[in-house]
Parts: sequence; structure tokens; C-alpha cells
Amino acid sequence: MRKLFLENFGLKLAALLLSIVLWIFVTSRGQSEISLDVPLEFKNIPSSLEIVNNTAKVVSLTIKGYERIVRNIKQQDISVSVDMSKAKKGENIYYLDRNEVRLPRAVTVTKIIPSSVKVVIEDTITKPVTVKPVIVGYPESGYYVKSVTVVPQTVVIEGLRSEVRKITTIRTEPMDVTGFRESFEQNLKLDLTGKNIRIKMIDVKMKVVIGAANQ
Repeated sequence: MRKLFLENFGLKLAALLLSIVLWIFVTSRGQSEISLDVPLEFKNIPSSLEIVNNTAKVVSLTIKGYERIVRNIKQQDISVSVDMSKAKKGENIYYLDRNEVRLPRAVTVTKIIPSSVKVVIEDTITKPVTVKPVIVGYPESGYYVKSVTVVPQTVVIEGLRSEVRKITTIRTEPMDVTGFRESFEQNLKLDLTGKNIRIKMIDVKMKVVIGAANQ
């Protein structure tokens, strides 16, 4: 049996290698590779935490498959996500591999750049702050702004600890009282310009009392 196996061993080995080469050639025919930039998604972030910064917002993928399939793939057909359910405060390192990539069938990933992403996490807090009314302009001659009140006088803001702790007041959008001679009420939005926070109550009611200068 051994003698039979060893007979023409070189020819048999050559035939085997040729078969492997032919198989690779046949299976690879009609295949192609393309590269796509795909937005990186962060999922399952704990409600008590928020992302402060991350080192990658876009991932470059090289994918391979039959040409007729690959050439029809669009960016929206692919997604790359990171499971943040076990995230902790501070720096978190996540390694990107094929398990994080959702692809059409019959397509594979050959390269992912970057291979990892650093995500900085901070805890979320809430805090009540005072609403500060903003008045511009002047009433009609002979009249003046006697008092200004807002309802509610305080609102609760939410956001990153480092952002929320810096804020003590929230201003309203400016109310122009130019030419007024009578008291009035007006709904105004809160001015969140430059503030990375969230607030459920966007509008407040401002009451402006106009008085006559000779009274």
C-alpha cells in the first residue's frame, strides 16, 4: 500500500498543487474589491453617560465579492457599529473587526481602517438654573420698563458634567420693547447658543410691565 502511494509521488503532488491553483483561479474569477468610507455608529450608550470625543467618526472598509454584487453596493448598504453597553467613564478602546460590520450577503471585508477607536466618556448630570430675561430697546418716550418677570423662573438642564457645571443661568432670546407704551406678555425661546446641553422646556413666558414716567 505504501509502495502504491509513493509511486509517482512527484506527479501526484504536482497534480494536487495544480488543482488548488485552478480552484483558486476559478473561484476568484469575476471578483473585485472596492473601498468605501462608512460612518461609525455608537450604539447602546448607557443613559447616564455621554460621548465627549472619539478618534474616528468614519471607517474606511475594503470589501471583496463578485463584481456584479460589489459594483451595486452603496454606502447605506453597509454599517459599522460599536456596542457601548459596557462603556465606563474615561477612555475606552474598541477594536474594530468583521463582527462590527453589517454587509450584504456574499461580500466579505478584507481591511478595516482604523482597526481601533478611542472613545472618551463622561457622565450625564442635571441641574436647575435661573432663567434671565433679556430686554433690548426702549419704550415710547415718557414710558419705561417697570418690571420684567418670566415663568418659569428656573429650568432644568441636562448634559455632560463638564458642560453643565459651568452654567448658572439661561438667557431668553432678546425681547425688543422699542415703542411700547402698554404692558404685555410674550412667549420666548431660551438661548442655548454655544451650550452643549439639553432642556425639555424650550419656551418661557415673559411678562413686561410698562409704566408712565409721570406716574
